[in-house]
Amino acid sequence: MKPVITGCATALITPFTADLKDVDEAFYAELCREQIDRHADALVVAGTTGESPVLSRDEKNRLIRIAVSVSAGRVPVIAGAGSNDTEQALRKANDAEKQGADAILAVTPYYNKCTQDGVIAHYYYIADRISCPLIVYNVPSRTGFNILPETYAALSAHPRIAGIKEANGDISSVAKTAALCGDRLTIYSGNDDQTLPILALGGKGVISVVSNLIPDAMHELTETALRGDFEAAKAIHERYLPLMNSMFGTLNPIPVKKAVGFVKNRKLPLRLPLRELPDNSGEALKTLLKQYGLIQ
Repeated sequence: MKPVITGCATALITPFTADLKDVDEAFYAELCREQIDRHADALVVAGTTGESPVLSRDEKNRLIRIAVSVSAGRVPVIAGAGSNDTEQALRKANDAEKQGADAILAVTPYYNKCTQDGVIAHYYYIADRISCPLIVYNVPSRTGFNILPETYAALSAHPRIAGIKEANGDISSVAKTAALCGDRLTIYSGNDDQTLPILALGGKGVISVVSNLIPDAMHELTETALRGDFEAAKAIHERYLPLMNSMFGTLNPIPVKKAVGFVKNRKLPLRLPLRELPDNSGEALKTLLKQYGLIQ
């Protein structure tokens, strides 16, 4: 199956109005334009980094429409559309398709969880009822559930299950998945700091948090590795590793939203239950951004 994308897809933050009652559409469009201008290979809308759990159905649909409009076909738009309720996940996927999304990113069921057979049935049910590609999102640290390589092999048989965003942190598991699935399933790193090893195992890119700040560098990292120059890719990886790690010093998207606020010189509030970084952590982040020349 042809990959939905190769390279770096940015998991966009969602800016809100000062009173947190709505999304800031104008600033969101600005962020989308900047990502494309700075060589992001795709836009991921309303994912975890975009605070998807606290977005209304209308807000998600508007964000997708904005990204699709700004992109105008230049890069794919991938819409977050997962749920622990299979019917709700399908509704979100259908909504995203209607707004013009090029692909769906759907997290595994969480809290009620399921068996490995159950997750296969969950994704098959959705994929049977949509027309665009579906990317499976595996993030056990948030969901309490981990997809096994053998389960990926079963999922790869479906013609619309196109890829996985793998954030289980287990490189050995990624290697086994790549061996079992071959080119039937495209693997994307779900952790910025594991982008390089996953590319070395045959992955095709990353769905990135840090690329909210450095899309050009993450594009260069993936492009360099994909053409086989792993020495140069390693140098890029090592240069930006401290910045990647800083985005997960506390729970995502708290640090990245604070960092984008520093870079853009504007306040980017979070909806509860997320809270702002403590002052000492914010100052440390600001110092790091200065070291990378992202702020003065």
